[in-house]
Amino acid sequence: MPEPIAEDPLLEREARASIDAVEDLDGWARRFDLLSDPNRLRLLLAIHRAPGITVNGLAAALGMTNTAVSHALRLLRHHEWVSVQRDGRNMRYFLDDSVVHTILHGIGGTHASFG
Repeated sequence: MPEPIAEDPLLEREARASIDAVEDLDGWARRFDLLSDPNRLRLLLAIHRAPGITVNGLAAALGMTNTAVSHALRLLRHHEWVSVQRDGRNMRYFLDDSVVHTILHGIGGTHASFG
């Protein structure tokens, strides 16, 4: 069994400084909590690739019910991650958070190959 490493005050200060350097740590925790749900993450990836998609389109593309999609979108809208625009009788959804946009690219999210 390896011997325990002696505590290092410099490393402890650096560890504390790393936490102190992050603005709004609780906000980041909430952000990651929202991303932890696979269905919400799938919705965000779909909206990112297909901006302007409707609830019906999302439900069909992701194999979810309209109710489940609407519930998740309501939460994402509440946190201002997505926005909605009325188009006649349709409501079209768009990604509306630049940090989430960057995160989606970081995990492999892409933009549409058309247009």
